[in-house]
Amino acid sequence: MSEKLVVLTCGGGNGAHCLAGLAATRPDIESRVLTLYSDEAERWSGKMGSNMLITVHGDDGGTKQIETKPSIVTKDPKQVVPGADYIFLVVPAFAHAQYFEAMAPYIGNNTVIVGLPGQAGFEFECMHFLGDKGKACTMVTFESLPWACRLIEFGKNVEILGFKDTLGASVLKGKQCNLTRPIIETNQYILGEKPKVRRVQNYIAVTLMAKSIVHPPIMYGRWAAWDGKPLSEKPLFYQGIDERQAELLSGISDECVETSKAIEKKIKGLDMSDVIHVFDWYKNYYSDQITDKSNLMMAMRTNKAYDGLVHPMKEVEPGKYVPDFTYRYMAEDVPEGIVPMKGIAELAGVSTPYLDEVITWCQGKLNKEYIIESKLSGKDVNKTRAPQRYGINALEDLFRGNFETTP
Repeated sequence: MSEKLVVLTCGGGNGAHCLAGLAATRPDIESRVLTLYSDEAERWSGKMGSNMLITVHGDDGGTKQIETKPSIVTKDPKQVVPGADYIFLVVPAFAHAQYFEAMAPYIGNNTVIVGLPGQAGFEFECMHFLGDKGKACTMVTFESLPWACRLIEFGKNVEILGFKDTLGASVLKGKQCNLTRPIIETNQYILGEKPKVRRVQNYIAVTLMAKSIVHPPIMYGRWAAWDGKPLSEKPLFYQGIDERQAELLSGISDECVETSKAIEKKIKGLDMSDVIHVFDWYKNYYSDQITDKSNLMMAMRTNKAYDGLVHPMKEVEPGKYVPDFTYRYMAEDVPEGIVPMKGIAELAGVSTPYLDEVITWCQGKLNKEYIIESKLSGKDVNKTRAPQRYGINALEDLFRGNFETTP
């Protein structure tokens, strides 16, 4: 690269600290940060008199420490968006719209906009806010964060606890985008040698494989029959899954796989083979950490990566807990997760009884209305990322227009 690649990280959380810090270690990358939340930009900028520390835990049990810092941290998009080659959104899905709206006037041609992770419907929302500008941009969606990480001290110290082995990503390129740089390879360079970035066939496949599929059915299966009385302990989330919860999750996954097959039949030449059942996904991605691979329930119960993780709970009195239905497992993973999946299935003409059952219960807890009698026609669809919210009412419209699903 003859000139520095300008990489803008949006956000101020664990993942944003990791990405901005790691990008800044590259001599040919200018690492910038935009954070719109509260006073995060001021707080982070105030600590940039000295370097930020990244502690990396290796697979061999050893650690290494990296001293680094981005070139600028601000809440003013005018200072950092112009000239950005890559813009990474490393914030919760509900915050994406705020960043798109703030950045849209300053985004230039041939910009690559990356959801890390994108979550279901990322491209729909990006195209909506960018309008005609989106035709000259490229959108990349990653299925999850590349690292397990935690912030030790804001703006100063972050810890990478582990790396995923592989990370799936899709590319949606505007037909007026003249970018010649290899998209996946450059993302790999920015993120580092691990995890290995795996190219997924198309952006709808990523949506149907979004990990937001997991949380809502487990929440429903655990709390639908709850008597309202506080618990004395926080129950295990993944490792506490029972047969009913596994059935719900498996059923929704079956419906997503069926949707992919229906799309493949109707859109000639489209490869949807990346959409696999959630049980197969667990066996592929957590192979070394699962003790019992006999079925989905046991795979989740014996996944060491989930050791000790509990349901989102609120303490209502000392030692007494109730479920927190405002946590992202519901507040984000329903409107920006399983509702877009339902919307795509509806366009493909696939019946979704499991999705309908879970969404119906979840929307009641969220005080929203997404579906009515199994149809995505509720008054709050316009607050989701379902394709219907953006005026996409035919399956073919997902795969034609001003974008190409290959890099």
